[in-house]
Amino acid sequence: MLRSALLSNWEWNDVVKQMTVTQSKTASTNGVAALDRAIAILDAFAAADRSLSLAEIAARTGLYKSTILRLANSLLRGQLLERLDDGRYRVGPATFRLGALYQRSVVAIDILLPIMRDLAERSWESVAFYVRSGDVRTCLYRVESKHPIRYTIREGDVLPLLAGTGGRVLAAFSGQQGEPYETIRKTYHCLSVGDRDPETAGVSAPVFGPGHTLLGALTLSGPSTRVDAAFLQRMKNPLIEAAARATRAFGEDASMLEQAALKAEAEGPVLKRQA
Repeated sequence: MLRSALLSNWEWNDVVKQMTVTQSKTASTNGVAALDRAIAILDAFAAADRSLSLAEIAARTGLYKSTILRLANSLLRGQLLERLDDGRYRVGPATFRLGALYQRSVVAIDILLPIMRDLAERSWESVAFYVRSGDVRTCLYRVESKHPIRYTIREGDVLPLLAGTGGRVLAAFSGQQGEPYETIRKTYHCLSVGDRDPETAGVSAPVFGPGHTLLGALTLSGPSTRVDAAFLQRMKNPLIEAAARATRAFGEDASMLEQAALKAEAEGPVLKRQA
């Protein structure tokens, strides 16, 4: 019979359901892929780029020009991208609004303290974050060493700007001229034993925010009887990497710090976590 040759209502409903699920999954996958490609287009822009041509975006993303043009239309409508009169592209004003929203949602302590705790755990020494206050510096955050004998600075303490590694980093990236500030700006760190206090030693690196604004200096320090020059040389790489992590979390390009960390790693072994 004809009826027996046809699918029952229940069987037909199952087929429709399976077709719908399959189509939904395909649409979902395509949607995720399109979003990933749109993000790749925005990520193609570096801090030094005022604009990029279609060919430059294609070269940096590996996407077809036709794909870029299709996705660019959506980015243009959302003001995440702008097309200039000469046909080149630049990031749009909506990215500025999103950046401002991110900045308002970020609390510095939420970014810095986990990074500082990791560094203190790795080194077993004290880690502090200093900010410049005119001609002095203030300890904003502090994670203490695990050792019973340690170099003690409390949150809120005020120290000289032109003495100690934290102060010298702040001065260097605030435009202080001469040495050692020129070298600090090139290497993105300062290391010293007995600079501010003959019984203390430390290493510091800068932390930046949007627009390469100097936010402060991340410092690892301790008694010079334990924290000697060899120890600080081994800790340069982890310290600069921590500053790079913080800089990225604040929304700024950390490539210069990352390069400095790689150079520091090449100059000496990385300290292993103590048991």
